[in-house]
Amino acid sequence: MLHKVELPYTRFLSPDGQPLGDLPAWSDDFNLLTRLYRQMVLTRLFDQKAVALQRTGRIGTYAPTLGQEAIGVAIGSLMHAEDVLIPYYRDTAVQLMRGVRMEEILLYWGGDERGSDFADPAVAQDFPICVPIATQALHACGVASAFKIRGEHRVAVTTCGDGGTSKGDFLEALNVAGAWQLPVVFVINNNQWAISVPRRIQCGAPTLAQKAMGAGFHGEQVDGNDILAVYDRVQAALERARHGKGPVLLECLSYRLGDHTTADDATRYRSAGEVKQAWLEEPIKRLQRFMAGQGVWNEGREQALVSECQGLVQQAVDNFEAAGMQAPESVIDYVYAQWPQALAEQREEFLERVARRTGGSSDE
Repeated sequence: MLHKVELPYTRFLSPDGQPLGDLPAWSDDFNLLTRLYRQMVLTRLFDQKAVALQRTGRIGTYAPTLGQEAIGVAIGSLMHAEDVLIPYYRDTAVQLMRGVRMEEILLYWGGDERGSDFADPAVAQDFPICVPIATQALHACGVASAFKIRGEHRVAVTTCGDGGTSKGDFLEALNVAGAWQLPVVFVINNNQWAISVPRRIQCGAPTLAQKAMGAGFHGEQVDGNDILAVYDRVQAALERARHGKGPVLLECLSYRLGDHTTADDATRYRSAGEVKQAWLEEPIKRLQRFMAGQGVWNEGREQALVSECQGLVQQAVDNFEAAGMQAPESVIDYVYAQWPQALAEQREEFLERVARRTGGSSDE
């Protein structure tokens, strides 16, 4: 016998920025809202530049975040410095909010190991982007297990797309998180498409959040295009996990307005009408309209913000392009803390070959 499952769903603002009821107490903190809005705009402008860099051959394949900025900005703004982010490949917004530099993200997508060697000590403990689907969920459980063993009030936060929830690693992670009651928050960016596979045929359950129930912990849905709602529920999830009340699974309902990656062409499998409708829901305009309705935002402030962010993005591009080529040995150096003998020998031989090819000499 099938039982209907009803999970909490949170939404505070309509697509045109109108309050749908009572708002959180902090929603009149316009310094906070301006900071969140600024970061969403910066993320989008950076995202557009990264796509342009890929199209001109200056970085490799890139995964755009267009339309999904609210999720990452909310997460990054609420995590404590001592928490640990275990991201997936569409987490530009979270990383920027945490303190990863734009040029580091460009280095990463340019195939440069230095892109994962974060300069800001505040994010030194965060993990690099994980490309294999959903493996990061288990890594997060390992991190959270360490926190629990040490008795630390820290939280591991990990993210994935809707497609990642169908992977075995994700389900194993939910199971161990629930069994051990780990301080971990799982955030699903349900952008409705796993490359070309729509959400409706990925999973027979009406929600992805209810996967948490089978693992014995709390799950809920939130409007991922409403940054007030995402902020509110991420804040609650982090506090719940931090104070020993177990893991939380948040399913953020968004829409991938761009291609899956720059190697994809989404026009081959979804209609222009669907995308046009989704643009009416996107998060930046929603918050902009809310703030304008409250009398704290106007066109002049918008133009000044866009100009400022464009300058920051261009400076990051200049820094990225001035970084030069990474050292050849970087293809080997970032796997083992101590090289096995065989790898050490291979590294030495590799550097000798490089030196002969370039006409230089190895200093190893």
